[in-house]
Amino acid sequence: MKTTRTYLFIAISSIALLVLLIIQVNWIVQTAKTKEDLFNEKANMVLARTADALSSDKEACSAIGACAEKGDSPDIAAKLGKSEVHKIDSLFNYYMKFYNFHIEYSFQIVKPGLTEEINQWGLKNNTYEKPLEVLLNKAGLELKLVLPDKKQFIVAEMGPLFITSVILILIVLIMFWRTSFSLMREKRLSEHTTEFLNNMTHEFKTPLTNIALATKMISNDNVKKQEEKVKYYTGIILEENEKLKLQVEQVLGMAALERGEIPFRKVELRFSEIIEGCLKSIAMQLENRHGKVKLNLKAKRDILLGDKVHLINALSNLIENAIKYSTDNPEILIETYNTDRNLVIVISDKGIGIEKVYQKRVFDKFFRVPTGDVHNVKGFGLGLAYVKKIVELHGGTIELESEKGKGSTFTIALPNA
Repeated sequence: MKTTRTYLFIAISSIALLVLLIIQVNWIVQTAKTKEDLFNEKANMVLARTADALSSDKEACSAIGACAEKGDSPDIAAKLGKSEVHKIDSLFNYYMKFYNFHIEYSFQIVKPGLTEEINQWGLKNNTYEKPLEVLLNKAGLELKLVLPDKKQFIVAEMGPLFITSVILILIVLIMFWRTSFSLMREKRLSEHTTEFLNNMTHEFKTPLTNIALATKMISNDNVKKQEEKVKYYTGIILEENEKLKLQVEQVLGMAALERGEIPFRKVELRFSEIIEGCLKSIAMQLENRHGKVKLNLKAKRDILLGDKVHLINALSNLIENAIKYSTDNPEILIETYNTDRNLVIVISDKGIGIEKVYQKRVFDKFFRVPTGDVHNVKGFGLGLAYVKKIVELHGGTIELESEKGKGSTFTIALPNA
C-alpha cells in the first residue's frame, strides 16, 4: 500500500512538472508571436516613413522614374546612381535608429509585374512593401524592405531567459526523477536490511538456544552419569557452534569483500579441481536429501587464473541453493564447455524455480526470493550476491534462467588463462 502511494506521488508530481513545462513552452510560443507582431509593426513603420520621405524628394523620384523607364530589370534600385542609393540607405538608417530597430537589411524598388520574380528568392515573409507616392504613383512602383535575419532577430529579442527557464524546468524534472528513484532504492535497501537483521537474529538465536539447552542438560547431575548422553549433547554444542561460526563468517566475509579487505590469491588452476572441492563440501547435504549430481564436463580448456577458495565457495553456494530449493530429492546438473575465450559453467536444477519478477533482484545484497510453500529455507540473502561478486572479481559474468516450478539454471563465463 505504501509503495503504491509512493508511485502515485511520483506520478502526480511528474505530471505537474510536465504541465508546467508545457505552459512554459506555450508562453514562449505566444511571446514569440507577440515579438513577431512588434517586429512587423516596426518594419512597416520604418518602410512607411522612408517611402514618404523618398516620395517627397522630387530629385530622387525623377532619377528613379528615369531608371524605371530604361528596362525591365526586377530591381530598379540596382540601376540607380550611388548618390540616390546612398540617399535611400541614409533614410532607412535614420528611421531604423529612430525606432530602435537594429537589424541587417536590404531594399528594392520594383515594378508590379516583376513582384513574383522577387519573391522567388525565398524571403516573402521577410519582405515588406510600400507604394511610392506622388511622381511614381502612375508607374505603380513599390519600395521593398528585405530583412533576411527576421527569425534570429526575434529569438535575440526574446533573450536567453526563456530558453534558460525551459532548461531549468527540465533539470528540475530530471533531478526529481533521479531523487525519487534513489529514495525508492534506499527504501528497498532499508527493507532488505531490516529483513536481513530479522533473519540474522533468528539464525543466530537458534544455535545459541540449542547450545544453551545442551549445556544445561550436561550440567544436570543425572546426565553427567550417562556418558552417551554427555557425548550426544557435546556433539550438539559442537555442531551448533560450527553453524554459528559459518554464519558469522558469511556475514563478515561479505562485508570485508565489499571493502576489498579479503586478498585474492589468483593462481593457475583447473576448474575440475574446483568442482571436486565443491562436491566434497556439500556431500553430506546431498546425502541427507538423497540428492545426486550429474557431471557433463565437455570443456577441453578448463585452466584459469583464480582464487581456489573463493571459487569453491561460490560454486558451493549455487549447489547448496539447488539443494535447498528442491522440494523432492535434488537433481543437479553441472556442465562445462568452451567458447572462444571463456570457460562456461552451467549449474541446473529441477527445484521450485524463480518467478520472472524476482530474477533481476536475486543478486542484490540481502534480497531473498519469497519461497511460498517452502518454509524451511534459511539464509541471509547474501549467497548470490557473494557469488556474483566473486565471478566479477575473476573478470567473468553470471546469468540466470528460471521458470516457476521447473527449476533454475545459472550460467557462469570465466576467462581462460
